[in-house]
Amino acid sequence: MIKREELRQELMACRGRDTEKPFDYNIVLIGFMGSGKSTVSDYLKKAFDMDVVEMDALIAEQQRMSIPEIFEKYGEEYFRNLETQLLIDMQAQSNVIISCGGGVALREKNVVEMKKNGKVVLLTATPEIILERVKDDEERPLLRGNKNVEFIGNLMEKRREKYEAAADIVIATDGKTVFEICKEIVQNLVKAE
Repeated sequence: MIKREELRQELMACRGRDTEKPFDYNIVLIGFMGSGKSTVSDYLKKAFDMDVVEMDALIAEQQRMSIPEIFEKYGEEYFRNLETQLLIDMQAQSNVIISCGGGVALREKNVVEMKKNGKVVLLTATPEIILERVKDDEERPLLRGNKNVEFIGNLMEKRREKYEAAADIVIATDGKTVFEICKEIVQNLVKAE
């Protein structure tokens, strides 16, 4: 159940006022695959009547092929360039939740583009939780043949510094409900305004 009214009241209480559009900027969710970006973006969408751009899904739709197919046919660099262009395109909008693929924040140019019209929220989780969340997902090309805690932990550690450098806000998702995570995001976004 979406606790829409509770989140809206939390936003009003933090700001001391109500606004027609909850945010004058985009909320950019980053983090390792399986950290909760899609789940959180869906919840925020329902709570605040915001649009959501799932970068991977939109790129797959535009290219008319799955992410693994894009990687296989054109390579990772081509895919990363598509991500960058999408972030540039999103700057014309506000009050949108942008759910980034796990590698988006690794490119410095992408971070620059994200911050032009967005607050960057890093969602984190332990390698064990990540594995539990992605173990049955075949749409993760970087994990093919490597679905184990050690590989995930090593890859997360390689990315950690860039994720943290990109983030305006960091939210640990382990052991929290999606409502608790979203409430924490709202509180921190208002503090950062």
